[in-house]
Amino acid sequence: MTIKSQELISAAITAQKTRTFYASWPENPKAYAEDANAKGLEAFQKMLNTDFSELHENPHRGRIGEEISPYMMLGLGIKYPQYGAEELIRYAKEVSSVWAKVSKEERASILIESLENISNRFFELAYATMHTTGQAFMMSFQASGPHSNDRAMEVISMAYEEMSRFQEEVNWVKNMGKFDLTLRKTFKTIPRGIGLVIGCSTFPTWNTVPGLYANLMAGNPVIVKPHPKSILPIAIVVAEIQNALKNAGISPNVVQLGADTSKQQITKELAEHKDVKLIDYTGGSAFGDYLEKIPGKITFTEKAGVNSVILESVKNPEPIFGNIAFSASLYSGQMCTAPQNIFISESGIQTENGNLSFDECASQIANAVKALVENPKAGPHTLGAIQNDLTINRVEAAKKSATVILDSIAVVNPEFPEARIKSPVVMVTDAENTDAWRHECFGPAIFIIKTKSAAHSLELASNAALELGAITCLCYSQDEEFMNQTAEIMNGSFTPVSFNFNGAAFVNQHAAFSDFHVTGGNPSGNAGFTNPEYVNRRFVWVGNRYA
Repeated sequence: MTIKSQELISAAITAQKTRTFYASWPENPKAYAEDANAKGLEAFQKMLNTDFSELHENPHRGRIGEEISPYMMLGLGIKYPQYGAEELIRYAKEVSSVWAKVSKEERASILIESLENISNRFFELAYATMHTTGQAFMMSFQASGPHSNDRAMEVISMAYEEMSRFQEEVNWVKNMGKFDLTLRKTFKTIPRGIGLVIGCSTFPTWNTVPGLYANLMAGNPVIVKPHPKSILPIAIVVAEIQNALKNAGISPNVVQLGADTSKQQITKELAEHKDVKLIDYTGGSAFGDYLEKIPGKITFTEKAGVNSVILESVKNPEPIFGNIAFSASLYSGQMCTAPQNIFISESGIQTENGNLSFDECASQIANAVKALVENPKAGPHTLGAIQNDLTINRVEAAKKSATVILDSIAVVNPEFPEARIKSPVVMVTDAENTDAWRHECFGPAIFIIKTKSAAHSLELASNAALELGAITCLCYSQDEEFMNQTAEIMNGSFTPVSFNFNGAAFVNQHAAFSDFHVTGGNPSGNAGFTNPEYVNRRFVWVGNRYA
């Protein structure tokens, strides 16, 4: 392993153990070369209406691609090599034993080299992510660039640490009285087999690289099956991993891109194949549930969840409502961590200036959303664009089940006037109207729910987490006893709680090396980024004994 690789892994392991802030790559675009943005944009534009030619190509069936920019509302015209499931499996099997024999030190060096090369393309990745997902530029840069790389570095270091847990060789001596029994024992990790990583349309790299790099670090070949609408960002990542493999004299088929189309998907065929042993998935619950039930597979899923905000009491409501408005509006609510349901007692909340009624709270939250999205400097860049029309249809349907107090506001992005933009719809309903709020409404939708009391709010949020899943929970309270109770009950629902966030702290954001993303304990998913179990299940320990 190179000295730099060892230093990066050591720093990452220390950060994970202490849970302190650590970043391998700066998240501020200004930290990079002055001309990096212009070069990244130019590189992205050169890809439009061409064949993506950076991947190692085996004999394939042709080229496919159907990505549409949510900003330009035009097809990108980029085509990727198309393979059948059996072909991808065959290529992966051919290199399986070779990659398994590569030491963990060399694997780490190869994978870290790929991350270093990816860091030179952060701006290019940003534009690729913008024009496939609808994320705004800054989110695209951070999520698909440094934050994504950090999540990859996190699993590399975690896997390295776990694979170094036991001595590789030992002379084992047991005194038998008149003589010693001496055995030489060796211990090694054995990869599980081929890994399938299924990407999502909204975060094609951030949600994909943990499973991708964890599998590779554990010695498993990987097939990356991206969402047909968001291929380019992860294609760039796969290409750089293949380049690093080739530089090390190893077949690039250790990692393959299995692109498909919406009408001819190969996901199920790959997932059900007997030679696929590991499946990573981010997306809707129905398909995630199906994957978890396929016999003989080890799955790592992040599915749907219903994230709650519990409003009990605040000191100053204005910055609190502004924080909630931003969290719910960021990327138009197209985040698995975005708050959806805001529970407020029918008696309102206490503030430093007295009681604020339920109706006043609802009105001020709606006003905070309106002020944000109508701000020409902040609105378009906070909302981004809607990835697909299904999200818009979902929110429109939801409006029929609750009272709309703020409908979607027309927002124009001056740089992209054709952008598909929809600001959050704010709705009010009673707790008894479970048809309205007791399911995930992925996208720009906020439900403000009237409850009997703060205790009732907590009960509803907890039950929803246990039965429907939740990835985040946001609680505002000036009552220490209520905060402790909320932590105990929500944690018992396997849901983390963020208390009294304001300013630059937002419930949506989970930091690598410090925050676990998804606990794996409720229906929102069965695995989380990144704890030891996330990497340990991808290999097995085997010991040999020699007399």
